This record gives sequence, structure tokens and C-alpha cells, in this order.
Amino acid sequence: MILPQHPRLLFTAEGITQLAARIERATWAAARWEALRRELDEVVTAPVELPPRGGGWWHWYACPTHGAPLQRGRQLGPWQWEHICPVNGEIIPSSTSSPDRDYDACDIMGLHDQWAGRIRDLGVAYRLTGDAAYAAKAREILLDYAGRYLDYPLHTIRNEAKLGGGRVGPQTLDESVWLIPLCQGADLIWDTLSEAERQMVADKLLLPATKEVILPHQLGIHNIQCWKNSAVGLAGLLLGDEELIYEAIDQPGRGYRAQMAQGVLPDGIWWEGAWGYHFYTLLALWPLVVAGHNCGVLEFDAPFREMFLAPLRFAMPNLRLPAFNDSGVVDLRERGSSIYELAYALYGEESLLPLLHSSDRRNNFALWFGVPELPSAPPMTRVSHNYTASGYAILARGQGEQATWLCLKYGPHGGGHGHPDKLSFVLYSRGQVIAPDPGTARYGLPIQRGYYRTTLAHNTLVADETSQNPANGQPLAFGSEGGVDYVVAAAGDIYEGVRFTRAVALVDEQLLLFVDQIVADQPRLLDIAYHQRGFWAEPRRGEGWVPPDQDGYRYLRDALVHATEESVQLDLQVQDSWPTAVTLAGGEPTQVITATGVGAHMEDREPVALFRRVAQATAYAWCVALDGRRCELSWLPVTDSAGEPLPHWQAAALRVRDEHGRAWTLLVNPQQIVVRVAMPDGAAWQGNTAFAVL
Repeated sequence: MILPQHPRLLFTAEGITQLAARIERATWAAARWEALRRELDEVVTAPVELPPRGGGWWHWYACPTHGAPLQRGRQLGPWQWEHICPVNGEIIPSSTSSPDRDYDACDIMGLHDQWAGRIRDLGVAYRLTGDAAYAAKAREILLDYAGRYLDYPLHTIRNEAKLGGGRVGPQTLDESVWLIPLCQGADLIWDTLSEAERQMVADKLLLPATKEVILPHQLGIHNIQCWKNSAVGLAGLLLGDEELIYEAIDQPGRGYRAQMAQGVLPDGIWWEGAWGYHFYTLLALWPLVVAGHNCGVLEFDAPFREMFLAPLRFAMPNLRLPAFNDSGVVDLRERGSSIYELAYALYGEESLLPLLHSSDRRNNFALWFGVPELPSAPPMTRVSHNYTASGYAILARGQGEQATWLCLKYGPHGGGHGHPDKLSFVLYSRGQVIAPDPGTARYGLPIQRGYYRTTLAHNTLVADETSQNPANGQPLAFGSEGGVDYVVAAAGDIYEGVRFTRAVALVDEQLLLFVDQIVADQPRLLDIAYHQRGFWAEPRRGEGWVPPDQDGYRYLRDALVHATEESVQLDLQVQDSWPTAVTLAGGEPTQVITATGVGAHMEDREPVALFRRVAQATAYAWCVALDGRRCELSWLPVTDSAGEPLPHWQAAALRVRDEHGRAWTLLVNPQQIVVRVAMPDGAAWQGNTAFAVL
């Protein structure tokens, strides 16, 4: 394989010329470059002090009591720091006796990544300025790592010397994340190294890291494998090693081409279903794609393009993505915007401009790849849409960031990063999330599996106080009728012997109706859970209730319960001046439980409502009024074509009337049987649609 001359990974010689021209033409690029150059001038004169050991697992770096990420305090000694809980200010000591308490090692991993980034940035400065001092300092760091690498013990997140661990990092993932900028930097100064130094870097660092540490650990179609592919591929393209290039790009079970063909869903979402991992995968992919393109072995293909475009379709009106699966909320203007500079430079997509205009362009991606001047941005609109490949149905109404937006999640589980939450939803209005998905905690904490990964922590059905099985739901109906946007979906095999369907109707911008129909093989304990940001409007009804010692439930606090067969209205506040109301239709014995659940950490409490029944077949009808209005929900008689009455769990007709005198009559008929509905005015309606506005 004939490869172009160095540099060829992050930039070619032409790319460096374009970078210099960008700095010359654009004031924002010049400002970013001057800030970076000042930092690098300090690095050039400072000693190189690489950590004496490999780093620890990022997910250990959290308060074991509250679950909140720790903050680093003052330095106590060589490679030792204070570690502070942000909830109560407690200083939590680090200990090398246990990897889950070795907080110093977590900070050390960050320092390793920082040194690798400096090699890259110094290389960029050298190519831009021709100043040999930058290359010399990058060379010093690189050769120091080459001399130390094999002395760092192999270790996993639990300090085991076995496959899956790294030398610099505690996983092959961390090893790869560290190696990528190191390779990019080495490429930029490669011509300044002697042949003996190049051989040393290859034999003592790059080849052991790729062939002995990273390659033997294989994961198939996975975000981590994408990081491994980029590290292996960049090392291969740097050294001209055809075996490494093949493993990274063309290996049929896990190479780049396989990842794009099997890992990117038709609507552009990464298959693991967590927006944090979607962008984490993009950050893994781009170094290999850019280097491969520079070397003539890869193109900027359609799946890669779609991974940039998809998040804009799924974003809430404030350009944030919900915290589905193992992800927090992703703010496109903060986390995703910088990489979109690359996307716009590659594809020129007009839909990316609102995001770029709303973001700070003083970042590396803009410096490296951004266009000097952005065209004006078109307005952004949010419309209801059903994305069947990824299994997200979005209902939207209103303008700008104040619009109302709901996303119902019914699609693929998401593998190891999936949550048991079929037919859960996130609700947004007036600039913020109202009904959240819990997202994730640091993986090393018990609360991650004990709460965040439980069904109870989501806005959906829990049966017998246990979490759902991994499942793939089905869309049954989606559309708009009579000014009402709606979706009807089935949950799939979430519990053995249980069938659950949910209809959601966006009745108007401030009113949503939910109809949950459940049928089981025997009587089951059924909880419909609803979580909302804010606080309960007191006083609440009921007597004290002790949650069961089950995952999810044991984290509830301040619980009250009252039993009723009547309609119930629960009053909440998003803020002091923002009331909301949840109304449950009556008709069946129900325990209404109000409590608080976990928000960002154990002491961040949010309202939780549980509608509890013991039933073999039942239907819940409930609505959320985002403006706090009073609503009445009443069931209407439904019969089959022969005139036989049908239970609500099979086909439900509802009259929704609000305090302003407005009324809607809606049918939910997921089995699409021919039904007749007796209307309030004495007329009858007949049809077999899954949803109808009567």
C-alpha cells in the first residue's frame, strides 16, 4: 500500500495551508489560535512529568453516598489530591487499596489524556509556524511515553492484569482514547524524528499498544470498538502497517465498514439508543474517517453523514437531546456543536447552521475544519414525526423553544446500554424538560443499577415491582386528526404473559392524554409511574406508605397513599409560578401513591406518582395539563359490531372536558376491531381505526 507523505492523519500539507488561511481570514480562528499558542508556549518551557502509573476508571469518580461526580480539590502531594463531594462538601480520601476508591488514579487518567493532546497540539503548532521548539517538546513527550509504556502494568478497572485492560488506561477503551491524539501528533512531527526514534516509537509504544493490548480484546458492533478501530487504524496509517489498517477498516465483524453498516440505524441513530453514546461514537469515528480520507482508503460515506443530521431531527426545541438509556441530557450547543464544524465543512448542510450560529466557535474543530464565515441560518421548526427504525415517536406543537414536545420510546432495547423502559416518554415544554428520563449515574455506583436502570425510574408500566425484560416495541398508529397529534404503540415482550399498549394524544399545546391498556395471563400488581420536575403542591392526600425493598422502589421517599375508585387530580409545581395537574379517570380500584424519586443525585428529589392496581386486565386514562387546568375524564360506552359491550382495556372511548368548556372525544382501539361508540349527544360512531377523534 502506497500512502501519501507525512502529515496524513489529522492534516495533509494542504490542510495545514487551509488552516493558516483560516487563521488569517477569520478573527474567531485567530483568537482561538492565539489562546492555544499561549498555552503551548508555557508547555514548551515546562518540564515533562508523566504520571508514574496508569489511570483509573472514570466511573469510579463519584461520591459513594450521594452518587454525584466528585470534584478535584487542592494537591496534597505528588500525584495526590483532595476529592470533594459537591452535595455536602465532604472531602473523600483516595486509597490505592481498592480501585473503586482510588480517586487519584481517575485524575491520573485525565493527565495521561492531557499529555497525548499536547503532543497533537504541539505538532499542529510546529506545522503552522515551523518553530522547531514545538516539535522538540512533542518529541520529548512522545519518546518519554515510548520509554515508559511497557513498564506501566497491564490493569483493568479492578486492577487485574488481564485481557480488556490497558497499560496507560484501565480499559482498551481508555488506551484507545489516549492513543488517537498521540498518533495524530506523532504524524505531525514524524519527519523530525530519526529513524531510530521512529523505530523506538513503533516497537515500544504503538505496536505493543495496538497488537498486544487493544486488538486481542474484541467487541463486535459497539461504540468502544469504534474507538479501538480508530486507534489501531491511525497507528497503522502512521506506520504503513497493512495488517493494522485492515483490522481497523475492513475486518468483516468489527471494522469501520461493519460498524457503519450494522451500527447506524436507517434514520441515522447509533444503535445503542443513548444520545451520549451517539456522540461518543462520532468522536471515535471521525479521526479514522479523516485520516482514511487523507490516505485515500475511506470516504465520507452516507451513514457517517446521517449520524450528524439525526440528532437535529430528534432534539428538543432547546437543541438538547433527552437522557435516554445510559446517557445524560446532551446539549448540542455545548457537547455536539464543535464536531458539527467538521460536518458543515464536509457536507454544507443548511440544517446545521442554526446550531453553529448558537455556539461558540472558539474550539479545535472550528479551528481545524470550520468555514471562515457562516451563511445566515434558516428558522428551525419542530413537527410531529414517527421514526420507526429507532422507535421514537415525537409529538410537537408550538413555536421556538417554548413549544411542547413529547418523545415516546418504543424501539430497540439498545444492548448493554439499554434501559428497561418500553413506552416511556420525555415531556418538554416552555424551555425545559417537565417529565424526565432518569438518564444515568457513574457505572461504578450501586445506584446506577439500583435506580437509574430500573423500570420504576421511567414513565411507564412496572409489573410486580420488577423491571421489564429487554424488548422491542411496535408502532400501531401515528398521525394527526382534528387538530390532535397522536401515537399508539405496543411494548412487546416486556413481561411474560403481559401485553401493554399506550396511546398518547397531544390534545393541545398544554394538554396531553395517555391511555394505557394492559392485559395479562393472571392478576398482576401494576404500577403506572409518572416523574415530573419540580415539587408537589401541598397538602397531598393519603397516609404514610413504606416503599418495598425492591430496586427502584427503595429509593423513593416521602411517600403517601390513598385508595379510590373516583377520578383523582394531583397538583404539582414546575416552579413557584408554574402549576401543572395530573388527572386520572375513575372507575376501578386504584392506589394513588405520591412520593419523591432521585434526580441528578440522591438529594436531588423530584415528584413521582404511581397509579397502582391489582388486575388481570385494565385500562388507565390520565392526562397532564401543563397549565394546571382542571379536566374531567369520562368513559363512553363501546360495543363491538354485534352490540356486545367491550372492556376499556380492549377499546376505550373518552370524553375530555376542561374547565374552559372545551371538549374532545377520543377513541383508542389498538386491535383495530370494528367498534361502535355511543356519543354524548345520542349519536353513534362506528369504525375500526386504532385512534380516532370523534
